[in-house]
Amino acid sequence: MTSIADIEIPAEGTGAGELFEAVPSLTCEMERVIASSGHGLWLSGPSQDAVEEALNDATAIGDYALINSDDDRWLYDIEFEPDTVDVFDLVIEEKGTVLSASASSGTWLLSIRFTDRESVSSLYDRLDEEDVAPTIVRLFDLAEESHSQCGLTARQYETLVAAIDHGYFEIPREVSMQELSEELGISHQALSERLRRAYRALVTSELNVSEDETVAPPMPSD
Repeated sequence: MTSIADIEIPAEGTGAGELFEAVPSLTCEMERVIASSGHGLWLSGPSQDAVEEALNDATAIGDYALINSDDDRWLYDIEFEPDTVDVFDLVIEEKGTVLSASASSGTWLLSIRFTDRESVSSLYDRLDEEDVAPTIVRLFDLAEESHSQCGLTARQYETLVAAIDHGYFEIPREVSMQELSEELGISHQALSERLRRAYRALVTSELNVSEDETVAPPMPSD
């Protein structure tokens, strides 16, 4: 049964630890997809000069390259040295998929999907052996009926998962609606309608409102 684990990991002792020591105001967010042998990380907080000085001084970081920039944050392709604790590689080795990863105040928060709970335990043990001191914040199973608890149909749930996996919700998008519809084998219009219904189901579920309450009141006349 598929499990989702939200895990907190101190950056100290990992590949990015020295960066947070050098610039404590640093925040970091993983880029979902990047075509390289390294990791795509959005860095922000201090100035770009301070970020690159920290990158140059960090002994755990090998090559890095600026890929993109957006306002006051910068996307770098970063490769860690071979003897570094690479959390992302450990996740892959344990057959996990990182759904999201961000770090601030020297602590990583990762949301990871596993095929079973045994893989969660295995990753925890691997991290603990590396003296990384992981903390499991939340762990739950995606049971067959779990999607219905949010008001989603099975198809809506599967479509949202596929959209996340293919980077549809990333900024900028990594796949177009047309490409996603072709991947799912449905029309562009069918995908658009399915996503809108899924959004509505999630919003009404999370806000705990009834269908009647979601009906917009009539606009006042002039």
